[in-house]
Amino acid sequence: MALYCIGDVQGCDGALQRLLDHMAFSPSRDTAYLLGDLVNRGPDSAAVLRRCMAADGALRPLLGNHDLHLLATAHGVRKPSRRDTLDGVLHAPDSTALLDWLRQQPLAHAHTHANQTLLMVHAGVLPAWSVADTLALAAQVQAVLRGPEFVAFLHQMYGNTPDHWRADLAGADRLRVVVNALTRLRFCSADGVMDFDSTESAQAAPPGLLPWFDVPGRRTAGTLVAFGHWSTLGWLDRPDALGLDTGCVWGGCLSAVRFGATLAERERLQVQCPQAQKPG
Repeated sequence: MALYCIGDVQGCDGALQRLLDHMAFSPSRDTAYLLGDLVNRGPDSAAVLRRCMAADGALRPLLGNHDLHLLATAHGVRKPSRRDTLDGVLHAPDSTALLDWLRQQPLAHAHTHANQTLLMVHAGVLPAWSVADTLALAAQVQAVLRGPEFVAFLHQMYGNTPDHWRADLAGADRLRVVVNALTRLRFCSADGVMDFDSTESAQAAPPGLLPWFDVPGRRTAGTLVAFGHWSTLGWLDRPDALGLDTGCVWGGCLSAVRFGATLAERERLQVQCPQAQKPG
């Protein structure tokens, strides 16, 4: 049985098929975690969702910002943007089933491998959060998304404030901070104030900001965190941080890692992708 993580697919189902073939992936034997942004900007988001649904737990996705955008667009909370390629889901005969399945997926997950913890999120983890905090807070959002009031929550989900974590946050403010950290975070200050403007590489951090995984004293620093979301960061392979968004939709690669006997034993697997969108 092999364990994999896969970066942002963003509707590029053909690339996902080629990557799975390259991995010699077997749904009956292997498990692959997809680190969010299954959909949007690529050519066939519906096929990606159907593939994951049909894998019967072998392909296990997390929710990313584009996946939440799809849910919000489907329920009239957000207007489609000019770059969206979501019509194949929104107008599919099985659209209701696809969307219902999508909102059941988690925002964070921890997997134990060789007695070590692998924490997986789409974007990042705030420095004040432990692994247990991250999972518990993600579960609070997940419960709302899976519940009867999820459309009302989608109306309250968007916004850049509060921009930092406080334990006394409640209601929509609390859930919004969690969503923003887990699905949008790239840079933050040393005390955890999130920035939502810069999409540059880690080497081009705005003044006073750091990549979230470089904040001193980060409480998850002793745990390997795998994430996507940051295509300008590209491949990142450190003992405590594994970044797998290598810009598939922009004409880069779709990337995966196969773990060996321990989490430190990693094999990079990639397929080149046709450009589905142009930056800018």
